[in-house]
Amino acid sequence: MIRVVYWDSDAFLALINEDKSASEMQGCNDVWAACEKGLVHIVTSTLTTAEVIHKKGTPKLDLSKRYLVSNFFRQDFISQKTLTREVAELARDVVWDSNIQPKDAVHVATCAYYRIRELHSFDSNLVKKGKINVSGFELIVQNPHGSAQSEFIVEDTKKFDG
Repeated sequence: MIRVVYWDSDAFLALINEDKSASEMQGCNDVWAACEKGLVHIVTSTLTTAEVIHKKGTPKLDLSKRYLVSNFFRQDFISQKTLTREVAELARDVVWDSNIQPKDAVHVATCAYYRIRELHSFDSNLVKKGKINVSGFELIVQNPHGSAQSEFIVEDTKKFDG
């Protein structure tokens, strides 16, 4: 059985830039190590691919990290989900109903659409919300962690492929 978590761009940026506290980086590294062992699968939006290059409020990534970023999203344990009209409309509702910024709402909506209960982020505005209800589906937003704080397991990750 595999634990499935959703990572927004902040979680990936922390791993790429190594710019968080030691305990926060430990959480990222623990998740990544569990992924490499086949214990965890990360799902994210295709929006993340572009957003990590220049996320609002952060400096643009140095061109020297281009190869590193490309390889991050090619890992077998990461599935990127397309921002479809259906997900975008759900994100619009998240903006209205939960007072969340549009790009963050895309991550929340993607997480909810694929019924992933655990969203990892370092975005303080999201993390402080804790639980977010999206059309009756409740998900938990928290910093990345490798422990069993909130184990949400699925048996078949094929629905996350592609």
